Amino acid sequence: MVESSTPQLEIPKEMRAVAERSVEQAKAAFNTYMQAAQEAVSSFGGRVEKSQAGALDISKTAMSFAERNVLSAFEFAQKIVQAKDVQELLRLQTEFVQSQMQVLPAQVKDLGETIGKAALGGAKASRKGDVSS
Repeated sequence: MVESSTPQLEIPKEMRAVAERSVEQAKAAFNTYMQAAQEAVSSFGGRVEKSQAGALDISKTAMSFAERNVLSAFEFAQKIVQAKDVQELLRLQTEFVQSQMQVLPAQVKDLGETIGKAALGGAKASRKGDVSS
């Protein structure tokens, strides 16, 4: 019989099950929190002036990115719990970091565009206010 040179992760099944439940509970709590936060932000949507609408858009965009990033981290945690050896654990970590590094520039660009639009919209709203005064 050939012995594997990669050390096995000797985690009892019971501990894996507890870890899986913990990740699921944390994910459910996060989803509840995000839903409440989105409802709170949406409730402000009907009451903001045009000059404040840009700030609301920035908040919604940032929350969306945060939600996606945290959900990716939960997905990663679920995969780690199932890792059978150190090599698989390292592969999963490498894949996760690479995927996050690919997503980050797009998120920064989108957020920058949202901020730019908000600044432009705020400036236009400000000028309209100056003209009507």
